[in-house]
Amino acid sequence: MCSASMPPAAGTGLEPGFRGVICASFGATGDTAGQHTGVQPRHDLRFKAANPEALSELRSVLERSHVGVRLVLAGPPADIRAAAAAAAECGLQQEELTLLSDETAPRVIYCPHCHATTTTVRPAGSEVQCRGCATSLATTDHFSRRMGAYLGYSAHAEEAS
Repeated sequence: MCSASMPPAAGTGLEPGFRGVICASFGATGDTAGQHTGVQPRHDLRFKAANPEALSELRSVLERSHVGVRLVLAGPPADIRAAAAAAAECGLQQEELTLLSDETAPRVIYCPHCHATTTTVRPAGSEVQCRGCATSLATTDHFSRRMGAYLGYSAHAEEAS
């Protein structure tokens, strides 16, 4: 089976009452083209990044959809998590979302000491210096949906006590 594409309404990009799968991709690596949607209608969106304009457009599309819509987000972790937060604001539940993360993209690390975020390409378990307070942070795989970042912690906290 091939995925079908929903013809856009004039000027809106999506027919009111859409009940299919909305596939949104972010960045150069975010690609939902291979995402199989079965017989459900499909609407594709492509954004360079999850900036305010892109998230506003995504919210607009979701507000025109009906109960039963599914959302597939692909791209860098920070972008798809920001888009997932926007979808949650529109009333979508976790079960209605599929996140396809590009794990080679930079990760955003949240510092609990100064509340700043630092971007790194290093994997979980490595250390990065916080750009806000210069604390050496150990990176984790724990992602905070509320913060929109992976949580870091003081890498040498045991040595200080």
